[in-house]
Amino acid sequence: MFNLLNFTPREYQESIFQSAKEKNTLVVLPTGIGKTAIALLLILERLNKFPDSKVVFCSPTKPLCNQHYETIKNNTNIEKEKITLYTGNLSPKTRKELFESSKVIIATPQTIQSDLENKRIELKNVSLLIIDEAHKTVKNYSYNILASIYKDYSLHPLILALTASPGGNKEKINEIKNNLFIENIEIRTEDDEDVSPYLQEKNVEYIKVTLPQEILEIQANIKKIQNEKLSELRKFGVTKPIHVINKKDLLVLMLQFRREIDKKNPAGFYGVSLVSQLLKLSHALEILETQTIDSFKDFFDKMRLEKTKASQNILNHPEIKTALIKLENLKNRTHPKLEKLIEIIKEQLESNPNAKIMIFANFRNTVAILALELSKINNAKVIKLLGQKEGITQKHQLNAINQFENNEFNVIIATSVGEEGLSINTLDLVIFYESVPSSIRRIQRSGRVARIKPGKIIFIIAEKTRDEAYYWKSLKEEKKMKNILKDMQDDSQSKLI
Repeated sequence: MFNLLNFTPREYQESIFQSAKEKNTLVVLPTGIGKTAIALLLILERLNKFPDSKVVFCSPTKPLCNQHYETIKNNTNIEKEKITLYTGNLSPKTRKELFESSKVIIATPQTIQSDLENKRIELKNVSLLIIDEAHKTVKNYSYNILASIYKDYSLHPLILALTASPGGNKEKINEIKNNLFIENIEIRTEDDEDVSPYLQEKNVEYIKVTLPQEILEIQANIKKIQNEKLSELRKFGVTKPIHVINKKDLLVLMLQFRREIDKKNPAGFYGVSLVSQLLKLSHALEILETQTIDSFKDFFDKMRLEKTKASQNILNHPEIKTALIKLENLKNRTHPKLEKLIEIIKEQLESNPNAKIMIFANFRNTVAILALELSKINNAKVIKLLGQKEGITQKHQLNAINQFENNEFNVIIATSVGEEGLSINTLDLVIFYESVPSSIRRIQRSGRVARIKPGKIIFIIAEKTRDEAYYWKSLKEEKKMKNILKDMQDDSQSKLI
């Protein structure tokens, strides 16, 4: 008989577990209040109910898999050798043997998918499939394929999907539901009576900074050429007002122009170059408004090395030439957002020398610049946390997190890799260096703090820029998501009665 060790489930965890025992269930809980505990309860229930079966627990990254491995090992009486951290680092032969001999397999979905496709393993005796960070179950992600194979081949299929943030619209949430064959939704928010006693206080501060006149002038130069190029889209039948054309619209146009090239239409080449210029100009504006002056300079330095027509057209435009002359005059200036960040870190470490701080920034280049500048602050020991797209292995990511948790560093600067479910319990402060338009990413970032003690979140916002627009967009999307999920939960539970 398998049992829990070292903790007692809370009332809401027990309630959700009871609901998830018989139906494929999507669980939406605020970060840091024990989604994994519900998984533990269900793992034990299924292994006791079907003694010859096993459980597969999928999580999107190796650091997350490692966390779940430690949790299951330390909080159940399942034999340690029967709990397997199943990674691509193991040889295929070893993985096959471990899969057959284990009761609980913790793995990335890609590793399981690869072994299924190569017929090394089968899911016939898997009585529970756990999908962590279930908001990823969209498009062609491995979770979709796994869930479909599992549903068709398992003798006793049951799916438990876990997330803090499935998405801000009904279509996205329905896509996750359909891909995972969800029949039941369990949601709890910070406002629910059975959850609120366990939440730590989370103070949110919104700090606006004003862009100086010199940056506003460069912004005006870029916007002038941007509007010029947007107006040229009229030649191609684009009727949407230019002030509301966004990146998504431009990417759709890019596909259309590439199709014209395939049809040997010379206008397609002009269209592709025009859209490329607009995408580059939009990115330049984003960097200027929301990142650092050095990031903006680096962007144009890299553009000078490109030989594409789009890059050369931008660099040769009089407005850009004027903007780059003005940029030279900003050489020794610091972007107001970076000034504010330095001020916040100094104040935090002066008032609390033991403070642990996490800063999120979207771009690797910005992370490097922030790390360089913040390292100059007295008592600031800074480490970077970058993703695999930036060439960093998951082993290095885990090392960075462990070093931070062990107090070798007190400031960690992360790209989006830091958003995904990582349990860094010691954090005092999370800083959004820029806003994100996605409610999922906002919730994930915010969830890194106030897990076991009170914490603070600071948004640094450049006034009258996309920073402000993204802040309000993600907030509105989060509220909408909660309302949609509550309606879906009521609907799914009424069908269970």
